[in-house]
Amino acid sequence: MTGTREPLTVPHGIDLSTAAVGRSIGGRIRRLFGRRVALVDRFAFAGVVLLLLFAAVGPFLAPFSPYEVAPEDALLPPGPGHLLGTDDAGRDVLSRILAGAGTTLLAAVGIVVLSMITGVLVASVAALLPRWADEAVMRVCDIFMSIPSLVLALGLAAAIGPSLTSIIIAMVAASWPGTARLMRGILRETMCGSYVEAAQVLGVSRLRLMLRHVLPNSMDAVYVQASMEISGTIVMMAGLAFLGVGAPPPSPDWGSLVAQGQQFITSAWWVALFPGLAITISAIAFGLVGDAVRGVVDPASRSVR
Repeated sequence: MTGTREPLTVPHGIDLSTAAVGRSIGGRIRRLFGRRVALVDRFAFAGVVLLLLFAAVGPFLAPFSPYEVAPEDALLPPGPGHLLGTDDAGRDVLSRILAGAGTTLLAAVGIVVLSMITGVLVASVAALLPRWADEAVMRVCDIFMSIPSLVLALGLAAAIGPSLTSIIIAMVAASWPGTARLMRGILRETMCGSYVEAAQVLGVSRLRLMLRHVLPNSMDAVYVQASMEISGTIVMMAGLAFLGVGAPPPSPDWGSLVAQGQQFITSAWWVALFPGLAITISAIAFGLVGDAVRGVVDPASRSVR
């Protein structure tokens, strides 16, 4: 059939499969930023770029020190001096939000990346092990997945102690089993492909086959999952910090800012509102980008707008 991209229909299929992956990734990147991308996706991508930029340089853009206490300026409403007001210690809310962007957003991206890497490594090793060992690894994943991720992350973070590091460790531990389970199913299906059988006939080792051909041809679902996990990770990080297992005060991460401002929600609404808006906007932007990535990788799954 004209235009098909079967990985291997000729003896040289091993090389062709790798080349097909490269062409596929390049084509998808062009589609992602091409004319077919919806306007809302363009705004989402622009928003994510701005958010990551603020995360990288936010502390340098802050008009005031996010940690400097000024009791005489406590709970000032938004105005010319303090655009988003001040908190109960007189600290500028805008400065603390900018400083917390790096803590929240970069940590969320790091958590997702670490979870994906851990899950892919576990699934790849399981695929190379004997059948009984493969099943044992998957049962361990099932045990982790049987516990709600928020409950598992909350318990681990509380056991380690309140800090940003404990949140990262807890959330990675709660997230990697889902990626491993997903990736193992894909690898199992890919290992049954015709180009895998041809490579084995040619004497290619299982390890080389996995690293050079099976794994690159199986990563699409991981890319989609990673792009869509960031949004939920931001919300979960904020939730854990709100519950008191995040970085302790005076850390300016967004969940802690909301928690610190909840007692003033009726008298000084800006203390909790603006960090909450930052969390909401970030989650929506990353969610829309994840949906756009999913639509490019798997056009059949694109939601109707």
